[in-house]
Amino acid sequence: MKAFVDSPTVVISTYLWIGCVCAISFLEAWLKFRAPGITLALGLGIGKLVFNALNKIEWALAASILFNMLFTKNFSWQSIERSNYIILIPLVILMIQSTWFLPQLTARADAIIAGRFVEPSGVHFYYVAAEVVKIVSLCIFGFKLFKDAGIP
Repeated sequence: MKAFVDSPTVVISTYLWIGCVCAISFLEAWLKFRAPGITLALGLGIGKLVFNALNKIEWALAASILFNMLFTKNFSWQSIERSNYIILIPLVILMIQSTWFLPQLTARADAIIAGRFVEPSGVHFYYVAAEVVKIVSLCIFGFKLFKDAGIP
């Protein structure tokens, strides 16, 4: 039984990614609106800043994971088990969030901040659902990293 992981950077980046998304999407996003004096416009403005920053951090962590998986000295496509391809799920979700969900949510927030009426939309629901799927797949990937290292 080996007692170390092949790439600690992949493990660290995976769990940092999980922590960042959980802290922002599932805690900060709704909690800020409960603070005294926070109006809808102010909360949306803060949310735009925070989620754009989170998106950049997620891309950095995703790049770290991919770089370390692809360019370690032991890497070969044959050495990656099929179950490790689960990392592609959060990467695809991140691409969809960056190119579709976030621009739409930003435009909606800008319209609300400007005082315009905005029709109800399911984009926010889909974003949250995608976050749940992303977290679950990252957790499975992270647990698999430990399992592969022989760490129970």
